[in-house]
Amino acid sequence: MRFLFLHPNFPSQHGPFASFLGRIPGNEVVFLTTADRGQLPGVRRILYKPARAARKETHHYIRGLETSVLQGQAAFQAAVELRRSGWIPDVIFGHAGWGSTLYMKDVFPGRPLLCNFEWYYHAHGTDSDFDPAEKLSADDEARIRTKNVSLLLDLASSDAGVVPLHWQKRQFPEIFDAKLSVLHEGIDTDYHQPAAGVPLVLPRVGLDLSGAKEIVTYVSRGFEPYRGFPQAVDAIARVLDRRPEAHVVLVGEDRAAYGKAAPNGKTWKQVILEKTPLDPARAHFTGPLTTAEYRTVLQASSAHLYLTRPFVLSWSCMEALSAGCALVASRTPPVEEVVEHNVNGLLVDFFQPGEIADALCAVLENPQAYRAMREKARESIVTRYAIRDLWPRRLEWMSRFVK
Repeated sequence: MRFLFLHPNFPSQHGPFASFLGRIPGNEVVFLTTADRGQLPGVRRILYKPARAARKETHHYIRGLETSVLQGQAAFQAAVELRRSGWIPDVIFGHAGWGSTLYMKDVFPGRPLLCNFEWYYHAHGTDSDFDPAEKLSADDEARIRTKNVSLLLDLASSDAGVVPLHWQKRQFPEIFDAKLSVLHEGIDTDYHQPAAGVPLVLPRVGLDLSGAKEIVTYVSRGFEPYRGFPQAVDAIARVLDRRPEAHVVLVGEDRAAYGKAAPNGKTWKQVILEKTPLDPARAHFTGPLTTAEYRTVLQASSAHLYLTRPFVLSWSCMEALSAGCALVASRTPPVEEVVEHNVNGLLVDFFQPGEIADALCAVLENPQAYRAMREKARESIVTRYAIRDLWPRRLEWMSRFVK
């Protein structure tokens, strides 16, 4: 079979699955993307480039839509060239809402367009109004509603779609319910597995915690309020004060990946650390890590902290569970779909740093008491989200639409 994948970033979360398909004899996989980095076995990467960026003069409600249209236009042109070369896909699979999938039905009429639908935006009831300190204006409400336009076009034109979690599916309009199936991308549980006694030594970033007895870990794409960074820092400061031998490792970039930028031209890391300083000798910011370095952090973790607003659940949360981490996580709907309190993790109030610190300290003080919880953490991912089970299911789902 011939598979066409589309995502502006490469390899994205879909790259490993695309490579899995490409390694099956008889399959051909093409990946259209704007990202000129890396290669994957069994995947032919083809680059496209939008003609320009969205203009600053564009109404701020639809600046994102203009970006999507420019992405779609460039992907359309690359797909036309692919068609002219005689390569016609049996299945098209793309990440909805980014724009690259918008016009695929015009290039390849009659071919199934399948999409990954990750998030449908609401002004109220999920991420946008979660923090009572952040009041939404009427302008915010209109802007958030309009953010769904590109996604709605994909919902209308696609033949079917997958959503990673039931929580995320519930955010989409009920009219599309029959078109969407819940099927997670899958976690590589063979790679992200426990390894007792792994020393936390990362020579590339100059970090050696091989002598540390207690290591708290926190991972986020960006240090920002969406992933509870302010509350995490507050809780971490309390842990460092109460546990003199503890070290904390914070993995991620100093940027806002999802929410608003920090005020006054600063980053959220700068703003929060000015308010709540952390001892640099015991709080270690690593920056972005390689996959192997990141796995070492999880395997060496004494207690892992994950916080999120009611939004898309991070893969890092599930990978931490797969690695057998003692997870302390926010009691928010996406987490609650995967984590059961006192079974495979500890759930805490997102807005209560004291409660978060208490949970972390409890794990650090008596690690043996949470040994069974660590085992259940891994078991919960292996039994429900392992790629060895979900990738064949995803291939079977795709194959249903091939005529």
